[in-house]
Amino acid sequence: MTTTADPATTAWHGALFDGAFRPAGRTLPVIAPATGTTIDTVGEAGLDDLERAVRSAVAAQRQWAALTYDKRVAVLLRAAQLLAENPDRLGSWLVAEAGSGQGKAAFEVGLVTSELQESAALAAHPYGEMLRSGKPRLSVSRRVPVGVVGVISPFNFPGILSMRSVAPALALGNAVILKPDPRTPISGGLALAELLQEAGLPAGVLHVLPGGGELGAALVEHPQVPCLSFTGSTAAGRKIATSAGPLLKKLHLELGGNNALLVLPDADVPAAASAGAWGSFLHQGQICMTTGRHLVHSSIAEEYVQALVDKANRLPVGDPADAANALGPIIDAGQRDRVHALVTAATEAGATVAAGGEYTDLYYRPTVLTGLTVDNPAWTEEIFGPVAPVLTYETVEQAIEIINASEYGLSVGILTADAYRAYELADRIVSGAVHINDQTVDDEAPIPFGGVKASGVGGRFGGPGANLDTFTETQWVTVQSEIQRYPF
Repeated sequence: MTTTADPATTAWHGALFDGAFRPAGRTLPVIAPATGTTIDTVGEAGLDDLERAVRSAVAAQRQWAALTYDKRVAVLLRAAQLLAENPDRLGSWLVAEAGSGQGKAAFEVGLVTSELQESAALAAHPYGEMLRSGKPRLSVSRRVPVGVVGVISPFNFPGILSMRSVAPALALGNAVILKPDPRTPISGGLALAELLQEAGLPAGVLHVLPGGGELGAALVEHPQVPCLSFTGSTAAGRKIATSAGPLLKKLHLELGGNNALLVLPDADVPAAASAGAWGSFLHQGQICMTTGRHLVHSSIAEEYVQALVDKANRLPVGDPADAANALGPIIDAGQRDRVHALVTAATEAGATVAAGGEYTDLYYRPTVLTGLTVDNPAWTEEIFGPVAPVLTYETVEQAIEIINASEYGLSVGILTADAYRAYELADRIVSGAVHINDQTVDDEAPIPFGGVKASGVGGRFGGPGANLDTFTETQWVTVQSEIQRYPF
């Protein structure tokens, strides 16, 4: 799509609220983190726009839910087909707007396509069951749409982290109000809305509202948005829970992680270091599932660190428009400075920078930290940057205790020559996911994905069971052939 800085003519302005209305003169610049240039301008939604969007969504949802399921299937499958035929319609924006490497962008487009396909299948999934009753009647439970689903999505994987809520919510007959991160309003919202609109989604069923924290807070608190799906930091999730709790909303929070990679002494060290590098450095470490803690047995730690350092030093970092660059920029200066502050704090607490620890503009070199203790800030905090902290251990019991000591519980990887032994260890690990002989970054559309402890609450994404739990309510219906007789 041709980009333009004129909000009066940009196609994104027309897609902003499904053609229903436009914000009055407010705009957001779309900044490419790789170059610092403005690559487009979109309308910025305000509180008045939210009110109009909710009214429109409430009205449109009733008609959308009343359609037979095959009509919703057709829209989602058509959207998947359109994206598969032209992946660049989303992928190019992921590179330019989110700073994604081209491989990561292609991978994310594939995830979005898969999510649309799986959600199409969800629309045809059985949605109720027949129940026993002590009375001579038909007794059934069925799943009904919640109505309007609010979705707040982040900047790091903006396409899939929006679509994994939007697509199943739509499949089950809901309308959606989507507020993407203001740094990625196109790849996190407007490009997805355009895709679904082209696939035949009726007007008013999906509204994309680019905006900041005030708008997000209003969406969370809106009385006609009974379900809220949020993906972002644990700190923001706690604020949302505080606001939404008294309103008794259906709340789904997918939050941060400080994920551990446990390298057992019998692991293939070169293979383990490759997995560890991928887990820590993919997309500049800006993933909730990023490998944030490397626990390596002391007998192989020196070899592992050297292999990890070699990989960090060889990774090309630069403008992701060049396919030769494996890593792109950190999303903005604020996030870069936070990453560097944690690296600096780590060294002040006794850690050693074995690789990286430097940046140019928004390009942060892949970094390996050694000599850590369990109370080092680079070990206890989610860094959200391309940093691999390495800690050695002596016994498996010690390692599991260290893993479980974190407030987070999203994803853990175990690398070993004895996969069944690792499977037994998984029983002792408190985590939403455990990957044996893989690193910590993984997700698939059919999988009920989510974390425990400070990594998430309120349900999971993916798979028919989890999506039905999240985006529908249970209704009990009974039918009798005659009116029940009572003593008065």
